Amino acid sequence: MNAELLLMFTIGRDRAFLYGHPEQELSAAEQASYEDALRQRSTGVPAQYITGHQEFWGMDLIVSPAVLIPRPETEHVIEIVLDRVGQKFLSDRSGVKRTSSSANLRIVDVGTGSGCIALALAKELPQAEIHATDISSRALEIAGANAARLELQPRIRFNEGDLLAGFEAHSFDFVVSNPPYVGESEEDSVQLDVRKFEPRNAVFAGHRGTEVIERLVPQARETLKPGGRLVMEISGTIAERVRELLEGWNDVQITNDLQGIARVASAQKV
Repeated sequence: MNAELLLMFTIGRDRAFLYGHPEQELSAAEQASYEDALRQRSTGVPAQYITGHQEFWGMDLIVSPAVLIPRPETEHVIEIVLDRVGQKFLSDRSGVKRTSSSANLRIVDVGTGSGCIALALAKELPQAEIHATDISSRALEIAGANAARLELQPRIRFNEGDLLAGFEAHSFDFVVSNPPYVGESEEDSVQLDVRKFEPRNAVFAGHRGTEVIERLVPQARETLKPGGRLVMEISGTIAERVRELLEGWNDVQITNDLQGIARVASAQKV
């Protein structure tokens, strides 16, 4: 599959073209480019970093080693947010806007990386005010480029900073995040290409894996409006600890992904 993906990238064609034109020969330049891509992949470089692209929520996103590669599992975060927002705020997936407005809704995506979560929410909640933060200026450059390509740049305010630093208290309806949640004690169980090539501070969060979330939860409580919600991606390894951290919140729920693994934690501020 990776070889096929890299071939499509090399010749700038889709899978249907490959299957429909098996006789197609590569030019010398294409052959050299394809062999270079295969060489990079053989050393463990993720295919997404070679092609510079990854699909997420129906959007083609630019990615680089400065950002975590968006995964399908993270789409569950979008689903939970949209479910909590309620149908009155949703735009029809066909592109026809519903009559209700999300104009008063304020959302912040913490640790935005490629911008995948913020962009998906901007796409689905066209009148919401969306902020996106990251401690990495390089990540914010990628996120900004994705917003521009998708013509969503005017809809998202990007902020460089550590978690929710600099935001006023009681100012958001939703705090959303895919924080680093893998413990350094689990490093040997993480895929080699992730450990070697993806940004370490976007994957690992200290020895236990909950160090960033332990800081994020109280900051989210302070930043959310009464009745606002925190939605964040987690792993099954830390699910119970996350429940403990959310003690005192309302409607604490852990949602599993399609493999039955705890994937999203959500809670409502009292």
